[in-house]
Amino acid sequence: FECDSKSRPPWVDKFDYIFGEVLSLCPPPPCYRYQRKYPYAHVGRTLCQPPTRSLTETQYFFVDVSTLSSLGTHYQLRISRVDSFTLHTDKKFSFTASPSQPQYFKYVFPDGVDTVIVKVNSEMTFPCSVMSIQDIQCPVYDLDNNVAFIGMYQTMTKTAAITVQRKDFPSNSFYVVVVVKTEDEACGGPLRFYPLRPDELIDAGNRSKTLDVVVSPAISSDVYVMGMLFCLGIFLSFYLLTFLVACVENKRSVDRPTVVYSKYIISYTRSLESVAGRSRQESLSSIEEDDYDTLADIDSDKNIVRTKKYLCVSDLARKDKRVLSKKYQIYFWNIATIGVFYALPVIQLVITYQTVVNVTGNQDICYYNFLCAHPLGNLSAFNNILSNLGYVMLGLLFLLIVLQRDVIHSRALDRNDLNALECGIPKHFGLFYAMGTALMMEGLLSACYHVCPNYTNFQFDTSFMYMIAGLCVLKLYQKRHPDINASAYTAYACLAAVIFFSVLGVVFGKGNMVFWIVFSVLHILATMLLSTQLYYMGRWRLDSGILRRIVYVIYTDCIRQCSGPMYISRQLITDIHCVVVFCLSRAAYGLLKTPNDFASYLLAIAICNLLLYFAFYIIMKLRSGERIQCMAMVCILFTAVVWGFALFFFFQGLSTWQKTPAESREHNRDCIVLSFFDDHDIWHFLSSIAMFGSFLVSVCLDLVKVIFSDESPFRLFGASEKTR
Repeated sequence: FECDSKSRPPWVDKFDYIFGEVLSLCPPPPCYRYQRKYPYAHVGRTLCQPPTRSLTETQYFFVDVSTLSSLGTHYQLRISRVDSFTLHTDKKFSFTASPSQPQYFKYVFPDGVDTVIVKVNSEMTFPCSVMSIQDIQCPVYDLDNNVAFIGMYQTMTKTAAITVQRKDFPSNSFYVVVVVKTEDEACGGPLRFYPLRPDELIDAGNRSKTLDVVVSPAISSDVYVMGMLFCLGIFLSFYLLTFLVACVENKRSVDRPTVVYSKYIISYTRSLESVAGRSRQESLSSIEEDDYDTLADIDSDKNIVRTKKYLCVSDLARKDKRVLSKKYQIYFWNIATIGVFYALPVIQLVITYQTVVNVTGNQDICYYNFLCAHPLGNLSAFNNILSNLGYVMLGLLFLLIVLQRDVIHSRALDRNDLNALECGIPKHFGLFYAMGTALMMEGLLSACYHVCPNYTNFQFDTSFMYMIAGLCVLKLYQKRHPDINASAYTAYACLAAVIFFSVLGVVFGKGNMVFWIVFSVLHILATMLLSTQLYYMGRWRLDSGILRRIVYVIYTDCIRQCSGPMYISRQLITDIHCVVVFCLSRAAYGLLKTPNDFASYLLAIAICNLLLYFAFYIIMKLRSGERIQCMAMVCILFTAVVWGFALFFFFQGLSTWQKTPAESREHNRDCIVLSFFDDHDIWHFLSSIAMFGSFLVSVCLDLVKVIFSDESPFRLFGASEKTR
């Protein structure tokens, strides 16, 4: 290793994060041959006060001064009384500390106060410091090499905050210890080279730090109750609103013959009797002589059907509905199984994390907003966990909505309702069930992540976000392409590959150009293969002759003659996806800047792809002469507004595990709602509502109220008979 300001071996960061000072346990490389030594002209210690048995007792103490110098050393010993040793509630106290002069103070719980929050602030970023909460006992561990032995502690630059509960201190009092470190490495500061000679002294400069400490009462139990009632009230209101809407719709359907079906509907002059006994598979309305020659295999040859210039939904919905229904139900059962096997070890792991935090007292392990982290039992930040309840409750509500629609549709099929059999796009609910389950699992895993958020378990918070984005894309595609949509096994295998790369990116992606090159190349290839699959509707082969065919197409369509693409709409979406969204912005950004948070970067790609395809879906819907109905428009506008506010609170950045724990705490802020919820909790509230609204958009986007009249000479058919 070269001796420079950044020559810290990677194994040091990983092991030091878990086991503490591992440098003393492992053989150091040559650069770390000798520890750095600093000369201090002043050394000061506050003596620990032993228990007094009587007021008249005289206590003695001894001061030992020693030196390793071969020469004599002159010193002066001065003993003074510490007048401001006891901290008072809500009163700020200022003091100065240095590596050779640590400070600690005593706080006694007043009557009626069971929980307090200790805040230490400084205008100076460096030198790096440690704030510790210790029980009243001797000796007090107030040195850099022993401050982590007992109690709770945090490294700090400008701010630190620890919530202290009376039940953890039998004496109803505790010490607030502040130690200034000799190095700034723990707080993200520079680390200079180690000396090559054993007795070389290094000038540490001025490492005195002025700090303020204030102890304030934390929230009472009434605030906990209000916070939980507030959270439940918000999401139960959606249940009530859904129930009222269902009652209104049921009353309107009884008052007039109104049926809710897909918007893909056109008027087609045909007698009802002529089509009453004809099944969808037997309908020939999708076969136009202008599109085909007269061939016997016109109904069975996929190459003929799917390579038509103008495709209809009926061209891509030829399989038996019962077969497709079972195919899409597998999505639900698979994601339920995945959720169980994924969540159980996650829960076990985060319980272990929280136990380690409580036993060791090392609050640098978890990246909370310590200024608004309300403990409950063994949970350090209960508010961040509670705010994830919305994902679970709204996911369950969405499942109930889908179940109601599924039951209504099944009853219509049982009574051979021609409107349910022939009108609108094919109706399959398996992906909807999977989406609702994924939303519930996102809430559970996000709550697990917030038990102890850090870079090693961030995957828990994002894995089902990938699932949700992927399932939403598949659902939009399945609406018009039910026969050729990906199977559950293929879809989940691809999502597993995404999560696998997410893990690799978190572990190896930071500053590793080789990883980013490999990832970008694989991403480009995967995008090209997917785009080709979508453009040709699966009617192409990936074999040894693929390169020859590509060259032939380029020669015939681009060099020999200038031919435009046969499928303009599909070509548009693939061009935008491949060239603009990914190749230019995503891959180039990843190679040039290599973001530290690879998981969020990968999630941003998934969300951008979802938004791109959703916009394309809306544009094609309008281009095909369809109308977006009032209910769908309300859902879209409502969801867009909520997403806007949600992203505002998301980007507040109250903590970040891309930095050191001390630097992360510089972003901490006080609670903003009911003295219980912070900005990130509001993000949880709003994002769960926005996701629920997005799911409703997917449900309502292709619904329209169709009034059937007995006197009308027209028969209403789905756009599967006409519209692309």
